[in-house]
Amino acid sequence: MMNKKATAHYIDNKKFFQAMKDWKDEIASAESAGNPKPQCTNYLGECFVKISNHLAYKSNFVNYTFRDEMILDGIENCLRYADRFNPEKSNNPFAYFTQITYYSFVRRIKKEAKQSETKLRYLQSIDLQQLLDEIEGDSGNYEYLNWVQEQLDQNARDREELKKSNTNTPKRRPKYFDEKEKKALDFDV
Repeated sequence: MMNKKATAHYIDNKKFFQAMKDWKDEIASAESAGNPKPQCTNYLGECFVKISNHLAYKSNFVNYTFRDEMILDGIENCLRYADRFNPEKSNNPFAYFTQITYYSFVRRIKKEAKQSETKLRYLQSIDLQQLLDEIEGDSGNYEYLNWVQEQLDQNARDREELKKSNTNTPKRRPKYFDEKEKKALDFDV
């Protein structure tokens, strides 16, 4: 039988679980002695980094421009909630910390979307046409401001189109609902 080759990219869940148990025991002994909570071990930190890095390659998260911030948020949340892992309830710390990282990624995406929406509203509130008219006398090249104005106009058209398409779309029912109603009516007769 061949031995499995250990790679630097994957986490051994059994070893990770044992490291978590040992660290939790250190925390318990430090609390009982009245000492401050010990730091997370290097191995646990490496595991958190690997989980965040590899989850960021998932197709849900790979194309975001703020991927590095998502990874850092994932590591931070793993470190923040590491002492809440209960080895008596679960023996799968990999799944526990993957979920923590996943939801930190989702929170970062929502935060960035909110920030993007705020920037868009700010740009819409500025009268770019007035700025362009005032600057025209400078005989400079202001293609960027023209491009921003075009993007804002396109965004407004897209929003209007989306509103129209959402209001006219009838809600569809699955066919089996209709079949159930037909059977119920036939039964009542």
